[in-house]
Amino acid sequence: MPCSLSLVSCALCLVPSKFYLCKLMKKVRVRFAPSPTGGLHLGGIRTVLYNYLFARQHDGDFVLRIEDTDQNRYVQGAEEYIFDCLKWCGLEPDESPIHGGEFGPYRQSERKELYKKYAEQLVKDGFAYYAFDTPEELEQMRHN
Repeated sequence: MPCSLSLVSCALCLVPSKFYLCKLMKKVRVRFAPSPTGGLHLGGIRTVLYNYLFARQHDGDFVLRIEDTDQNRYVQGAEEYIFDCLKWCGLEPDESPIHGGEFGPYRQSERKELYKKYAEQLVKDGFAYYAFDTPEELEQMRHN
């Protein structure tokens, strides 16, 4: 059944009470982005399994990106533990900080310069602005 959406962006099309996977023009890429703030739990492994199997079913790539921007909660050794767990489960990523890949870097903290460029463009174009609120002011706004 033909897809009524753009073939590039369409993943699932709703057709009267059925889902059909549309043919994609781009390779399927799924990702898991754990935060190295402690151990990897069963729910995380379930998410990895679903993403991994979906990628394999569609000849795609499974990407692991480490979400390490919360340095206050960072746990030393947690990142290595995540990789060890995935390896033990036989769910190793195609791309990651360890495996590399063409869309790196794969640690969120290492992408700051890339994001800074786009954030500055948003400010320049009037779609964002600099804010200088203190943590106390932000907390007060959350409660009002």
